[in-house]
Order: sequence, then C-alpha cells, then structure tokens
Amino acid sequence: MPDSLHPAPLTNPLPNPLEAPTLAEVEAFLYGEARLLDERRFEEWEELFTADGYYWVPTEPGQTDPLTRVSIFYDDRALMRRRIQRLRHPDIHVQDPPSRTVRIVGNVRADREETEDARTLHLHTSSLIVLEYRLGTQRSFGGLVTHALTRENGALRIRWKKVELINADGVFGPLAIPF
Repeated sequence: MPDSLHPAPLTNPLPNPLEAPTLAEVEAFLYGEARLLDERRFEEWEELFTADGYYWVPTEPGQTDPLTRVSIFYDDRALMRRRIQRLRHPDIHVQDPPSRTVRIVGNVRADREETEDARTLHLHTSSLIVLEYRLGTQRSFGGLVTHALTRENGALRIRWKKVELINADGVFGPLAIPF
C-alpha cells in the first residue's frame, strides 16, 4: 500500500527526453499540427516550435542551405510571429476572404537521429498534400516534409521543419498560409 515513504509508481511518467518517439506519437503530432493550420490556429502552431526553431520551404529541389539561396519561406520564431500578425490584420488583401485549407499527411516514417547542441533530434519525413480554396479558385500543393523533433518537458517540439514542394521551382501566386 502506498504511503509517504513508498509512493505508488507513476502510471504515466514523462518520456525520457532522449527516447525516440513512437511512430504513432509522431503521426498524432503531425496530424495535430495539420489540424492547427487548417483551423487557422497559427499562434498555437508557432508554439509547437522550440525557441530556436525555424520553418523552411526551399525554392529548388534538393536545396540544402537556406542561407545561400532564396527560399519561399525561411522563418524563425520572430518571423513566424510577424507573418501570423499580418495574417490576422483585417486589411490583408491576400487573405480577404481567408483561405480555406485541408492538409493530408501520410507516409510518415522515421529517418534518423542527430545530435545538435546537446539535444537529440528525431528526423521524420512525411508526404503532404495541401488543398487551398479562396475566391472561387482551388490550388493544390504537394511535397515531402522533414520534421526535426525533440522533446522539451516531455512534449514533442519542432526544432525545424522543411517542406520540399514537388514544384518548388515553379511559378506561384501569392503564398500566405504556411504548409
């Protein structure tokens, strides 16, 4: 019988910060992220990132460095916040009316682990399709997404997210909504 000297064992201990997340845990996380974006809960989406996290959408297939080439998006947390503030502004013309989106995430797989600044990063890739409808026009985007995930206080967080669109080198109309 548990007492102050012999407490009951924890039934739900926090995961080990170095422990790799299960595939089911990663899938649930990615589906939750997609839902936040589809529901335009951008502030909550931004909070999924670590303090030094970033979001990157390259302009070229196979692009390996966001600092030496132009990118569609390359946002740290401060730029994410600024982009979200613009999306919330009542007079933003590229989102009046707001886009309606649906994201389909699939083919989630664990790729590898890396160590960065004494953190273990768990790299997972997935396929992504985003459908966007606005002003009578529907657009579709597809690509491969890599998430570098780490644990902070037991919760999965995004250290970085890279979205490699299959047509990254194509011509786009205005892009305002994150992928």
